[in-house]
Amino acid sequence: MTFRLEARGLACERDDRWLFRDLDLGVGPGDVVRIEGPNGSGKTSLLKLLAGQLPLQAGELHWNGVSLRRARPAFLANLLYLGHAPGIKPALNALENLAWYQALHGESGSHRARLAALEVLGLAGFEEVPAAQLSAGQQRRIALARLTLSPRLLWILDEPFTAIDRQGVAALEDALWNHAAAGGAVLLTTHHELHARGALTRVDLSKAGD
Repeated sequence: MTFRLEARGLACERDDRWLFRDLDLGVGPGDVVRIEGPNGSGKTSLLKLLAGQLPLQAGELHWNGVSLRRARPAFLANLLYLGHAPGIKPALNALENLAWYQALHGESGSHRARLAALEVLGLAGFEEVPAAQLSAGQQRRIALARLTLSPRLLWILDEPFTAIDRQGVAALEDALWNHAAAGGAVLLTTHHELHARGALTRVDLSKAGD
């Protein structure tokens, strides 16, 4: 499926200082885009703007050539956003968290598919343990298991490699590049150095506010 998210002239101001401005960005099938810059440069703010979670201070967002204000339902139907917080319920186990997430987003899914998604992220054997009893890295993996379950074209991921071990890193890298190879797109921030298996676009915010 052909799709495109276009950002034109985006800007973000905080504490009377421009974090970035006049920023243009386009993302479509097969793209992996890494947002870079030091802490405080606006990486998380940019992802939230692109995901429609923050109001625009300047500029425009378009989904498939239509203003995001008008195309928001279609955009959200194709977006999977993961922020810093894992967004899971501590009282639910891993399987229950995935079932809850899918129901919340109107997605159908099988018990078998949820088991397979958890196994890919190294959580085999922990499927029925309450999330509150799992480590931060294991909780993060529950959230990341959504990537293999949700048929969303655009992934926007804020520091997805945080708190996961080497095995989890390898599984996540596979998921990112496989998604792009299958015609999806990935926008992410990370301090982890990706092992590129395709074209990687870098957007540096370190001088974007000058």
